[in-house]
Amino acid sequence: MRARALIALLGLVFASAAIAQQDYPNRPIRLITPAAQGGTTDLLARLFGAKLSEVFKQQVLVENRASNSGVLAGEMTANAPADGYTLLLAYHQHTVNAALNPNLPYHPVDSFTPITQLTSAGLMLVVNPSTPVNNLAEFVEWTKNFKGALNYGSAGNGSGGHLAGELYKQMTGVKAEHIAYKGAGPAMMDLVAGQYHFNFSGLQGSQVQVRAGRLRGIAVTTPKRLAAIPDMPAMAEALPGFEVVGWYGVIGPASMPKPLVARLHEELVKILNQPDVRGRIESDGSEPVGSSPEEFRRFMRADMDKWAKLVKESGAKLD
Repeated sequence: MRARALIALLGLVFASAAIAQQDYPNRPIRLITPAAQGGTTDLLARLFGAKLSEVFKQQVLVENRASNSGVLAGEMTANAPADGYTLLLAYHQHTVNAALNPNLPYHPVDSFTPITQLTSAGLMLVVNPSTPVNNLAEFVEWTKNFKGALNYGSAGNGSGGHLAGELYKQMTGVKAEHIAYKGAGPAMMDLVAGQYHFNFSGLQGSQVQVRAGRLRGIAVTTPKRLAAIPDMPAMAEALPGFEVVGWYGVIGPASMPKPLVARLHEELVKILNQPDVRGRIESDGSEPVGSSPEEFRRFMRADMDKWAKLVKESGAKLD
C-alpha cells in the first residue's frame, strides 16, 4: 500500500513537472547580465532578450548586475530555482573568476546548466581621439616611451580587457596601471572623456564609439584581422602570439530539466541564425557559435584551464 502510494505520488510530481514544462513560459523570464548598460554583454542580452520575448510571447527582462566582476550575477543565477525563469548571459569573465578566486560561492560550470555558447569574439584596443597615435606601431612606441603615469581601463578586475592589458605589459615591458570599472559601459564613457589612456574592450561596444568618432580603434586581439574590419590590424602583427578571444553564452541554474534546456537551446540557436541577428554579430567582428549544451559545458571547463596561467602570472585578483 505504501509503495503504491509513493509511486502514485511520484507520478503526480513528474506529471506536474511535465505539464509545467509544456506550459513554459507562462510568466516573465529574468535574463541577468553581469555588466552595466552599454557594454557588449548588455547589448547582446537586450538583442536576444527582445527576440525571445517575441518567440515566447512573454517578457524577457534584462537585469543588469554589474558588481564584483560578475560574481553577484553568477551567485543570483546559481541560487535561483532551476525552472527556466532565471537565466544568465555569461561571458568569459565567468570562467576566469575560477582562477581569480578559489573561494567563489559557486563553481563556474558545475553550479550551472550550460544552454548554448552564442558567440566568440576578440577585443578591440581603443584610445581617445586626442591620443597622439593613429596605428598599432605608433601605439607600441608611444606606450614604451610614455612619460608619467600611463593607465588603462577595463570592465573589471580579471575581465578580458584586464587580462589583455596585462598580456600587453608582459609582452612589451610597458608599465601601466589598471583602472577597474564596474562594467564596460562606465569604462567606455571615461575613456571617451579622456580620463585614462587605453582600453581593450568588447568589439560591439567599441565599434559603436569608433563609428561615432568618440574613440579611435587601433587593433583587434584575434589571431588575424577580421573580415568585417580588414583595415584594422591584429595585435599579433606587432606582437606575435598575442591573442585574447572571449565568448558569450546563456546558462541557467544547475539541474534544469532537459526538456527546458532543449527548448531554450532550440530557440536561441534559431534566433542566432536569423539573418539580421547573424549579420549584426558578424558585422561587429564576432563569430556566431550555437553549440550544444554538452559542447558548451566542455568548452567552459577548457576555458577555465586556459586562463589560469595568465591570471597567476599577472597577479590579477577580484575586487
